[in-house]
Amino acid sequence: MSTKSIMKCIIVEDEPLAKELLARYVNNVSSLQLAGEFSTALDGLTFLQQNEVDVIFLDIQMPQLSGIEFAKALRNPPYIIFTTAFSEYAVQGFDLDAIDYLLKPIQFERFLKAVNKLFQQSGMKLQQQGSVENVSEKNQSYLYFRVDRKMVKVMLDEILYVEGMGNYVKIVTTTDSIITKNTITAMEAMLARNTFLRIHKSFIVSMKKIKSFDGELIQIGSSELPIGKLYKNSVLNTLNERTN
Repeated sequence: MSTKSIMKCIIVEDEPLAKELLARYVNNVSSLQLAGEFSTALDGLTFLQQNEVDVIFLDIQMPQLSGIEFAKALRNPPYIIFTTAFSEYAVQGFDLDAIDYLLKPIQFERFLKAVNKLFQQSGMKLQQQGSVENVSEKNQSYLYFRVDRKMVKVMLDEILYVEGMGNYVKIVTTTDSIITKNTITAMEAMLARNTFLRIHKSFIVSMKKIKSFDGELIQIGSSELPIGKLYKNSVLNTLNERTN
């Protein structure tokens, strides 16, 4: 068991909003100390030449030097938790013995899971500011999604439904819709199970926003969405339980 009570970390991330989100998550875990935030791998490398850290939250896609190249350049690398918007890099990340691989947009619960893996491997115990539930509830009011070159905030209580379109999803809200690179399965994992419901291989709906339903269709907003055959029994059971 490690005798350390604090793990010093840095964030190397070229997207300002993603870096801000990670910093907020780090600051919610009292066993983590944020020693620096850097927008390029070269800046992070310069810092590590003069300073020791225990863990790096490292974006893979960055200008000049990628996160993979950065990690390979370290002689005695600290623990590494990779972050990226593209799942195809996961195998490369784990080939470098990374603790975990976080797919953007990163939920706080998923961040905590990675940190727990880190502490288990190092022999430390996770400590947080406040309870998981309180911090989680605070951060679960919205999620960030990459749209073109921006990270766009989407309030969870404004989402009507999510439509899968291959390697992309369309998120339809009460005021707008966005298309972002993600899968419907990944979205299902991100969204709270007691609030959102997968009704079809291509659709997830907000149960709070359902206007009506029958055995075939769900009306939500001005749209009628089909209930998939494989999902029909579980969907109707869940919705009928809520009407009783």
